[in-house]
Amino acid sequence: MSVPTAAAARTICAPLPVLGRDVTVPLVTGGEVTYAALDYAASAPALQRVWDDVAAYAPYYGSVHRGAGYLSQLSTDLFENARGTVAEFLDCRADDQVVFTRSTTDSLNLLAAALPADCQVFVFETEHHASLLPWQDARVTYLNAPRTPRQAVETLERALADRDPQGPALVCVTGASNVTGELWPVRELAAAAHAHGARIVLDAAQLAPHHAVSVQDLDVDWVAFSGHKLYAPFGSGVLAGRADWLRAAEPYLAGGGASRKVTRRPDGGVEVEWHDTAARHEAGSPNVIGVYSIASACKALTEAGFDTLVAREQYLIDTVRAGLAEVPEVRILSLFGDDAPRVGVISFVVDGWNSSHFAAALSAEYGIGVRDGLFCAHPLVRTLLGSDPQTQGECGAPEAAPGEKSLNAIRVSFGAGTPDEHVERFVTAVKELVRNGARWNYRTEDGRCVPDTSA
Repeated sequence: MSVPTAAAARTICAPLPVLGRDVTVPLVTGGEVTYAALDYAASAPALQRVWDDVAAYAPYYGSVHRGAGYLSQLSTDLFENARGTVAEFLDCRADDQVVFTRSTTDSLNLLAAALPADCQVFVFETEHHASLLPWQDARVTYLNAPRTPRQAVETLERALADRDPQGPALVCVTGASNVTGELWPVRELAAAAHAHGARIVLDAAQLAPHHAVSVQDLDVDWVAFSGHKLYAPFGSGVLAGRADWLRAAEPYLAGGGASRKVTRRPDGGVEVEWHDTAARHEAGSPNVIGVYSIASACKALTEAGFDTLVAREQYLIDTVRAGLAEVPEVRILSLFGDDAPRVGVISFVVDGWNSSHFAAALSAEYGIGVRDGLFCAHPLVRTLLGSDPQTQGECGAPEAAPGEKSLNAIRVSFGAGTPDEHVERFVTAVKELVRNGARWNYRTEDGRCVPDTSA
């Protein structure tokens, strides 16, 4: 694999300005260094554009849907206009609903609560827990991890062919893996689902920040994503798609905003008429700042141009993969192989290293923030590591001391705001740690590997 040049990246575009790009952190070995945030897959830093937009709006903050005053009316307009921005960003159908939630997890739990009776759900074991676990009250079929995109489609087709064709069915699939970064064949999976009378929801938490997502082109029924991965970290998410199941379901939360009219019955009870718009599932005072930040991020990414952003990210991906390929002790985790298209998410293990120890050394000695653990995708990581699927593990680092074998991996992730220097420093650090070892002693504290500063 040839190593890309920095000059090649500069001809594509500069990284988008994000908060924290000039933050310095102390090194355990002495001195400070600019922090290299390489954990975008967990939470991406906020775009400066988003922060500026929110700061400009903040003095005008007011209640939404609940006031006659100017600030309330302004905030209500801003909140509702955000739906149009998100719908345009996702290329939704004209009659789709955009529901604002707290996160991808919240969005998929909302959809799970809206499933018709006796709905069958099909989900691959490779999903993040946000899309793997919400379906516990439905009839769920968990599909084994495929090893090629074609095998994914064939596995789904076989499972759907064996289902009861009379009842409703839903397929849940990720757009890009939060572990390997690999892109899934969403369009082909959607075609397979629809051919067998099923619907499909796309978990776009890791896809939407990196690639354009078109509901119509992919032909998915719903899409879910989170603001905090889309450079808008204010506790908001989106569920967008077909309205019929959402209108027919009981409100996700009962309360003000979801109700159109509430009256007392002669028997002393309460009669409620619920909204049939997106408001049906948005009870309570909405997170208008979070919603506005999502809309701002959608506009910023659209204006930057995904073609350009994807080209620059591919340079970063190639840089990291080429650098890691030069270290024999490093094994990159993959389902679909080296040639599979992917976003800027790469997980790996290092022979002779506990992954928590390695991640701690990257942070303490080089000022590089990565993730270690099972990435809230336990079945997938266990499959990739070749371990027993029943083996216990944690979302974060397990109880394992430096040098001990652990059931976890290291994940480096990046995106539109990542400078070249951050990935170059990461590659250099990996090579130095493998070649020379850590320069500091580490111990396990509360389940995490940390520098030992007791001496």
